[in-house]
Amino acid sequence: MCWGDKEMATASLWDGYNDRRMFRIFLIGAISGFPWVLIGSALSLWLKEDGLSRSTVGFAGLIFGVYAFNFLWAPLIDRIRVPWLSARIGARKAWIMVFQAAIMLSLMGWTMLDPTVQLEMVIFLGLIIAIASASQDITIDAFRIEQAGSDEKSVMAAGAAMAVIGWWSGFKLGGLITFFVADGFEAAGYADYWQMTFIVTAGMMVLMNIGLLFVPEALPDRSKPETDKAGIAEVLDWLRHTVIEPLWSFFRNNGVAIGLSLLGFIFLFKIGEAFLGKMSIIFYREIGFSKSDIGIYSKGLGWITTVAFTLIGGWFAIKAGSLRALMLSGIAMASTNLLFAVLYWSGKSTWLFALAVVLDDLAAAFATVAFVTFISLLVDRKYTATQYALLASIGTAGKTLLASSSGALVDWLDGDWGIFFIITALMVIPSLLILLKLGPHLKGGQSG
Repeated sequence: MCWGDKEMATASLWDGYNDRRMFRIFLIGAISGFPWVLIGSALSLWLKEDGLSRSTVGFAGLIFGVYAFNFLWAPLIDRIRVPWLSARIGARKAWIMVFQAAIMLSLMGWTMLDPTVQLEMVIFLGLIIAIASASQDITIDAFRIEQAGSDEKSVMAAGAAMAVIGWWSGFKLGGLITFFVADGFEAAGYADYWQMTFIVTAGMMVLMNIGLLFVPEALPDRSKPETDKAGIAEVLDWLRHTVIEPLWSFFRNNGVAIGLSLLGFIFLFKIGEAFLGKMSIIFYREIGFSKSDIGIYSKGLGWITTVAFTLIGGWFAIKAGSLRALMLSGIAMASTNLLFAVLYWSGKSTWLFALAVVLDDLAAAFATVAFVTFISLLVDRKYTATQYALLASIGTAGKTLLASSSGALVDWLDGDWGIFFIITALMVIPSLLILLKLGPHLKGGQSG
């Protein structure tokens, strides 16, 4: 986008929000975000409340690593058609429903397990949920893009924002409902309240899939045979175009030293936020907040903050310039992490909890918008989608692999959450130092 045309682009963006297709995109965004409630929030709290250590909860988060590599099997999902179902409801919806079924079956498996004696099976089913969720995201992204014509730029831009809002709604509001249900079952005296909650969450997924059936999709041409396989040669060729050539182009355009520095920044930027995010719910419970409290403040109030700032964060990032926006958002993330240390030292305080959650979500939303903008400006336009996917995956891998040790860090500190949050605040410093070093070497579009 030409930055000089931002006023016209903003007007077109708001026009795009009035399109009736926005609700469809919101729905599929929510379907994408909801599994994170299960393998993130619910799984973490379930394991902790059943007596497992913080270290175990943290390392269970390694299952999120599959999200960093889902692009590797994207060509298979894109080319293979689900027998019978694709021809009747559409290829995209068919795949989404297959993955949704896998998630719901795994949830039903969780209802029959006790994590204290069957932890390996609990984690295995969590991994199945993560793989199914990461795989359905491939199809959901394509399905969202196909809702608009290639010449409908305002609808495409508005749809991208609406998909993000839908994702956060699925994650935040889905978590709000899940925590309220779990609290209700526990208050009613059910010992297996989490297992019963998973049945309710499966029912929520059924409702979303019913809504999905009403989202239109062009059916395949019955006169042409469906593709039911992808040859090895085709996959290798795709891998060359998706991984090797985009990476080669990235280092050719930036040079090896600058390229490695950029990858280091992408890998490290949101590490501190990831450490905090992985342990935040455990922290809330340990200082005395109920699941309903967490639902209201962390999920409900956090949803309002995240959605509102997602809508205006892009405009702010453009006005400030991507490098300046990244620097400000990095400082903001570190500062809000320190608020949680203050909350720990002051003891249970509802108003301080609400303030910390709101400011943390605001900083995280701003950082996400600035981060996405920065990566978007880095990519070679010859490899826009593939290079962006690779760079984003590196960021996801960094957050997943390193943040899995967050629980072990809290245990090593003997449960001193104050020191833990200070450490997470300091974790942003290496990435900001890299950013300062990179500034003079980047193009004006990236630093303006």
